[in-house]
Amino acid sequence: MGNIALSTMGKLRSTMCALLAVSALASGASAESDVDKGRYLVNLGGCSECHTPGYFFGKPDEHRLLGGSDVGFFIPKVGTFVGPNLTPDVDTGLGTWSEDDIVKAISTGITPDGRELASMMPWRRFAKLQPADLHAIAVYLRSLPPVTNKVAGPFGPTEQVTVSVFKIVPPDASK
Repeated sequence: MGNIALSTMGKLRSTMCALLAVSALASGASAESDVDKGRYLVNLGGCSECHTPGYFFGKPDEHRLLGGSDVGFFIPKVGTFVGPNLTPDVDTGLGTWSEDDIVKAISTGITPDGRELASMMPWRRFAKLQPADLHAIAVYLRSLPPVTNKVAGPFGPTEQVTVSVFKIVPPDASK
């Protein structure tokens, strides 16, 4: 009976050591996993489509990933909006935004200066993410290499647009 008890205790100790090792590895990699998790969520959310130059022409510029689009979205009576630079470039991107500023913008639709994001930005969907997921997205965006790229716009409904444009045309627009 004693040998069985010792054998069971040995297995229990081995299992506990393995669990502690896995726990230590998981907690030690949390900063790195936030970047990875944020990258995953940004890719899943399709952010590159609207925020990377060349994407809508079939040739996304991977050297300027998330560095701001070169195509605008036109909404009747509202204007034309170009996906901005999401990299941490101080002059043309999110370089002056804190992690909390980014989280607030993607979960409430309000930028640090109080401006409302364009209506096609899916912040209402992002608002349903867990806080840890929102922070992982912000951590990932802040980890990107800065891209200097001042995007055009936004343009009011009567302003001259200087970029290629996608248009949302309501059914009665032909009248």
